[in-house]
Amino acid sequence: MANQRESRNRARSPSQRQLRAGELVRHAVAEVLTREEIHHEDLTGVAVTVSEVSMSPDLRQATCFIMPLGGKDTDKVLAALHHTGPWLSGQVARRVRLKFAPRLRFQIDQSFDNADHIGRLLKRGDVAPDLTAGLATEADDGNNGA
Repeated sequence: MANQRESRNRARSPSQRQLRAGELVRHAVAEVLTREEIHHEDLTGVAVTVSEVSMSPDLRQATCFIMPLGGKDTDKVLAALHHTGPWLSGQVARRVRLKFAPRLRFQIDQSFDNADHIGRLLKRGDVAPDLTAGLATEADDGNNGA
């Protein structure tokens, strides 16, 4: 019974190969975007962060999680990246040695919004006193053990 559960969990998490390939593709996409090699009017002068690239198990598809600097014009930037995706995929293939050039898909990274939301929750008046009390208790425990 435990073996079935373990195999299901392993199937859901990305392999080392996927993670390594995703990181290589992320660096290649970021390099092309930072060098402003893309000639598209909606991407001119726009700094885009590539926070993560998630690869499919066969490494033929890559989902790039991006965020324009300041979170401005996300729809225009996303549409421009989708339009230039095939060309960008060719540029990635020249920089990364994979058997197949991955098909690039782009999504806006929501993790920045989630982190901001958690930060606001932690600063709320009804939560902040509990956090400072917990830090004081940890500091007291650390001094007693010395």
